[in-house]
Amino acid sequence: MYLDHYGLKRAPFNLSSDSAFLWAGAKHRAALDTLKEGILEGEGFVLLTGDVGTGKSTLVEAFPHLNEIATITVTIPDPDLAPLDFLNFLSKEFGMGRKFADREEFLRHFKGFLLGSYAAYSKVLVIIDEAQRLTSELLDEIRVLSNIDYDSRKLVNIFFVGQIEFDRILSDPPNRALRQRIALSCRLAPLSLEETGAYIRHRLQVAGGGRAL
Repeated sequence: MYLDHYGLKRAPFNLSSDSAFLWAGAKHRAALDTLKEGILEGEGFVLLTGDVGTGKSTLVEAFPHLNEIATITVTIPDPDLAPLDFLNFLSKEFGMGRKFADREEFLRHFKGFLLGSYAAYSKVLVIIDEAQRLTSELLDEIRVLSNIDYDSRKLVNIFFVGQIEFDRILSDPPNRALRQRIALSCRLAPLSLEETGAYIRHRLQVAGGGRAL
């Protein structure tokens, strides 16, 4: 009844993110440009933060499809994992074909995977959503992953995507070494009144609405 009344084919405002509804205003385009620059520069760490509801997760879901750079991408939607579980999640998602019993064994095989990708001219990208859920222990494991390089080039790009509180977490003494290695950062601000109107109209149009409401 709701959809028929408004002439829509699907619900335009579901709570879960859906990249089909991505609306890229100036702020979101700037964030996409920052992410792309992070891949091209190959500096290792890129940070995207924003308050709840600013569109971070939708942007992350859409990024692999909008990015014209050849990348092998794994997205971790919730990093509330033990360190070894995190590494084995990467192994599974990257198709490495095995489960590892310790970090050293994983790092040996992961470096081989990264070198193979580098030889094939493919950049490897790990996107960590909800980064504010990362523990200091897991952040240190991620820092170790970023140390893998070849001919002074970083072999894996890591994008942290999280709420504003992640900035405070990175400022904690155990995490400052990693914070200093973030090459690029971007914060998504809330939409203006004009942007909000454009955003609503866009979602209605994607949902099949053919008339102004």
